[in-house]
Amino acid sequence: MRLKNKVTLITGAGAGIGRATALLFAREGAKVVVDARRSQNGEETVRMIEKVGGEAFLVVADVSRTADAERMIQSVVDQYGRIDILVNNAGTGKGDRVTEVLEEDWDRAVDINLKGVFLVSRFAIRQMIKQGGGCIVNLSSIRGLLGNPCAASYCSSKGGVVLLTKQMAVDYAKDNIRVNCVCPGFIGTEMFYSLANSKEDPKEALRVFEEMAPLSRVARPEEVATAILFLASDDASFINGVALPVDGGYTANAIRRIQ
Repeated sequence: MRLKNKVTLITGAGAGIGRATALLFAREGAKVVVDARRSQNGEETVRMIEKVGGEAFLVVADVSRTADAERMIQSVVDQYGRIDILVNNAGTGKGDRVTEVLEEDWDRAVDINLKGVFLVSRFAIRQMIKQGGGCIVNLSSIRGLLGNPCAASYCSSKGGVVLLTKQMAVDYAKDNIRVNCVCPGFIGTEMFYSLANSKEDPKEALRVFEEMAPLSRVARPEEVATAILFLASDDASFINGVALPVDGGYTANAIRRIQ
């Protein structure tokens, strides 16, 4: 019960890493506010939390819209009077190169992946300052740390999350607010398997992805959730401004193991 009675908002919690984090936080005693763009997905996460005895409610919002971000934080405060932990997980991405990416696809990636972190954090931090502190964990990516082929908008937006994390960590430490981020590698989410299945040879594509990390496998969303839990808990009370790879050693390996 490392998060007992901690009021937590998790964006993009309708599936994947967000859902796994919401379930883990609920088991650790948090009161979880689930954000999702699609109510059906968010409602399913809430049902799963309640099934394990946790407490949760749903807010349907688009993190890239100022009004939605403000309304989301206000809903949390109206319900619980505070917000202790914010997990900025909502994200999107597709393959593209600078010479080929459509401007609207670029804008969408930056709006959700980076601007969304800025907007939701903006309103959450204002509340955290009022109440005397809090904690933020942002979701970046290994592609926010390294250049990757055909990922111009995704690398740019996720790289921005890493630096925004560090900048906020410096600005708001005096307000007793810690800000960190997690940089997942290849994680077995629906989005990941859809990407693999879109390739000409899905089995070969999956093998290539697996061989990119020294641990030679794709991670489970729950393995990322445990890293987020650590950074959000008092176990990480003196950790501030870090970008933690959860990637099976991918970023540590200068030469990718592709056979």
